[in-house]
Amino acid sequence: MDQNKIDMFLATNGKKFSTSQLSLISNKLSQLDDSKFQLALSLDYKDPTTMLIISLLAGPLGIDRFMLGETGLGVLKLLTAGGCCVWTIVDWFLIQDKAKEYNFNLFTQALGV
Repeated sequence: MDQNKIDMFLATNGKKFSTSQLSLISNKLSQLDDSKFQLALSLDYKDPTTMLIISLLAGPLGIDRFMLGETGLGVLKLLTAGGCCVWTIVDWFLIQDKAKEYNFNLFTQALGV
């Protein structure tokens, strides 16, 4: 894989992954062919900042958890009004890391790495 394409991917999507995962992602991208690289570009990565805003505005409704594919926790958060808002406040501090974890899992599962 061309290093310029890898740098472009990391520049575009770097903030959507934790810094500890970026070197692993770079190594995996260098081993991919062009079709798999296009797949990596087309994946729907969640922006951690957007997830924080959604959690701040609609946290008690569990929308942030639904967006991360955690349907069970989203329903539980919805039914308990965000755990009487305690869970919602905790999520304000954790949701960005959860979004980065979601993105990394999406990357590894889609590309089979």
